[in-house]
Amino acid sequence: MESYLIQVNGHDEHGDHAMLDVQLKTNGNSIPLGKAKGRKPRWAVRASEMSKKTFNPVRAIVDSMKVEPNPKKAMISLSLGDPTVFGNLPTNNEVTRAVKEVLDSGRCNGYAPSVGYQSCREAVAAFYTSPEAPLEAKDVILTSGCSQAIELALAVLANPGQNILVPRPGFSLYKTLALSMGIEVKLYNLLPEKAWEIDLKHLESLVDEKTACLIVNNPSNPCGSVFSKRHLQKILAVASRQCVPILADEIYGDMVFDDCKFEPIATLSTNVPILSCGGLAKRWLVPGWRMGWILIHDRRDIFGNEIRDGLVRLSQRILGPCTLVQGALERILRQTPPEFYHNTLSILKSNADLCYTALSAIPGLRPVRPAGAMYLMVEIEMEHFPEFENDVEFTERLISEQSVFCLPATCFEYPNFFRVVITVPEEMILEACSRIQEFCEMHYQGAEGAQDLECDK
Repeated sequence: MESYLIQVNGHDEHGDHAMLDVQLKTNGNSIPLGKAKGRKPRWAVRASEMSKKTFNPVRAIVDSMKVEPNPKKAMISLSLGDPTVFGNLPTNNEVTRAVKEVLDSGRCNGYAPSVGYQSCREAVAAFYTSPEAPLEAKDVILTSGCSQAIELALAVLANPGQNILVPRPGFSLYKTLALSMGIEVKLYNLLPEKAWEIDLKHLESLVDEKTACLIVNNPSNPCGSVFSKRHLQKILAVASRQCVPILADEIYGDMVFDDCKFEPIATLSTNVPILSCGGLAKRWLVPGWRMGWILIHDRRDIFGNEIRDGLVRLSQRILGPCTLVQGALERILRQTPPEFYHNTLSILKSNADLCYTALSAIPGLRPVRPAGAMYLMVEIEMEHFPEFENDVEFTERLISEQSVFCLPATCFEYPNFFRVVITVPEEMILEACSRIQEFCEMHYQGAEGAQDLECDK
């Protein structure tokens, strides 16, 4: 048996650091390891590089809007994509009863497998399976909300230094997550004049050897758009030609209005592998319950075991979503009555129509009619509002003068638009639109007036 001795020689009487001669002795033979510098410990706690790279553009813009609402008018917020805020869109009683029963039973108080209970994965697979895109329990990873589903999907598909393709305008979390992981974001354009369809030529021009995945958000936040079957097939054709997998954000799946149909993109794919992210948050109106999932569609075995195993390993970082909601999931999926979904969509469609009609009549605004989800985008014809530099200033003044808060679309990488959330009560929608009209009439400049104001500058 060998024995080891590390011998340290030398000291410094006058400083904090000593030059030390370090030798390793093994079985009596000295092996010099060179000079080592002693150190006096000091506190040096710094935030990680990952935390420094984490940046939420919505929070950055909203927090910088140092403006007070008009004290003479009650605040109307059309900014937050949370359908529960005003209490007019409660979840179904069957949903809450399912969770109460699990809570009272005490059977789901412990840890579950990190990917979720097997019975819950089976329930999700059964709910979403179709002949065109069959699913089994092994194809389902349960997550803490759809946001974590997106995070895990990005983490398993992309390495630092690679890039992902993200819609513009698009949900800001994609960029927040990617940049924190050292992943580059390339923005592809959506076309408002074509109901926010993807500019496919622009999309394909962005693909290179470092492209890890394409994010497709349908129905869309912030646009409220719903892609047709034909358009989805064209998107798949690009992904197939370029051999790029798709991360499908379908959290608003099936939340489409009467004249539209939601097509899960996986049901149209013959060869493109897809990770579809969804959850309970929007359709079941319980965003705070944090129950999401990833559906793995890989009929050509392109992902293979590597991506599946990677997702399992990544899920082990937080040991899965809330077990109480997991325990209720099968009952929620099976027993929520169809009229609940229908009633929710009826309210959203009615609000969307009211809002679109009212804003279309206002000079200087050009809303884009939504087809689903919970949002509507409005173009500001900035040439008719020359006193405002951009959409951020426009929405700031809308708050200070009319106490109406809409998110400037700069938050979604799309300046000179703003987003309206249509989940608020009808009377608030009507009041907000009336105030927006008053605001625009006060500040609108016709072509001549706008030119005069530019000359005065």
